[in-house]
Amino acid sequence: MNYNEALDFINEAEGLGSRLGLETIKKLMNLLGDPQKDLKCIHIAGTNGKGSTTSYISTMLKEAGYKVGVFTSPYLERFNERIQINGVDIPNDVFARITEKVKEKTEEMIRRGHSHPTVFELITAIMFMYFKEEKVDLAVLEVGLGGRIDSTNVIDNSLVSVITTIDYDHMAVLGDTLYKIGSEKAGIIKENGIVVSYPQNEEALKALLEKAEEKNANFIICPMSNIKIHELNDRGAVYDFQYDSHKFDKLVINLVGKHQVYNSVLALTTILELRDKGIINISNEEIRNGLMKTRWNGRLEVISREPIFLIDGAHNKQGIEALISSLKLFNYDRLILGVGILKDKDVSHMVEILSPLADEIIATEVDSPRKMEANELAEMIKKYNKNVRVEKDIRAAVEKSIELANKNDLIVFAGSIYMIGDVRKIVLS
Repeated sequence: MNYNEALDFINEAEGLGSRLGLETIKKLMNLLGDPQKDLKCIHIAGTNGKGSTTSYISTMLKEAGYKVGVFTSPYLERFNERIQINGVDIPNDVFARITEKVKEKTEEMIRRGHSHPTVFELITAIMFMYFKEEKVDLAVLEVGLGGRIDSTNVIDNSLVSVITTIDYDHMAVLGDTLYKIGSEKAGIIKENGIVVSYPQNEEALKALLEKAEEKNANFIICPMSNIKIHELNDRGAVYDFQYDSHKFDKLVINLVGKHQVYNSVLALTTILELRDKGIINISNEEIRNGLMKTRWNGRLEVISREPIFLIDGAHNKQGIEALISSLKLFNYDRLILGVGILKDKDVSHMVEILSPLADEIIATEVDSPRKMEANELAEMIKKYNKNVRVEKDIRAAVEKSIELANKNDLIVFAGSIYMIGDVRKIVLS
């Protein structure tokens, strides 16, 4: 099996959609020898901020000399970037070889009358096989959807469960209240484990605390009130933070937005808890350097200047609100907005709060069967902003935005992480 054949095998499972429950992934992992049982995992769930929190944690650990496996989703530009070790994507030949093993066990499952694994289950299995084969010291796993029945939750134990912000998203699967959504996220909490959580809404917090008590887990709420921000601008932030006896002055991050200060502090609190319990060895200097070196492409990322071209994967209410707040950090004359959204998202709310801010809007389409048609999106936008035009093709939309912009304007493309990867490739090429 070569790399393209491996991708074809995975993509063929796309029609299966997602499946609730861990039964299939458990069977597949068992046939593969349960490689996940040999890994030390840091497990991260939440609605927003999972990716950047994963990146902060893994970069700090890498700075301390650990061999760190990282699993994230979805990918931005290239499939392999979902599975990395110390910032390097899984090589094509290795990906193909491991996928072939997974395919053999998948066929065996089907012969035994079991269900075919979904795309995410297949990728999860490949990831666990690769991390075991490469003998990673630590694996940082970002949950795909929810937590309780996400395929990454096939692990029996974790070093720590990290819960980022919880808000409304994927309600058809996770539930229509923050308590229900919080209960799904809380599903990653392990028996006698450690939980480090972002300060949550009362409903979501109740769900987390109930699960932590049930599992006899040590539950820590990240003390965001202990942050003192010195600088916050379009290139990052400088802040102080104190956690118990640990005091850090003038920490520097290069991810944009106040929410990234909070994400970095959630990651830092996690690292300090693991260090205090003797689970990892890391110096304050390595922590400082790791935070400063952290990057997370496609999330409030400036990919060019004059004019500033900003891309952001915000695709729900909380994410769009963080984007809007962060726009205040930029100095610009006019805002030119490119928007592409999946139709199963909270489109009306995103359009309502984002559209009035723009001087020009380009409605485009995400390269996905779940896309909202650009013409339909434009009609929704017109309720709040008449300066909207349609460019269905993403490249044409990018070129139009650059054509419309002057040197001191700000171009922003947002609405779907699936679109942002394409925009990034077009602009950087």
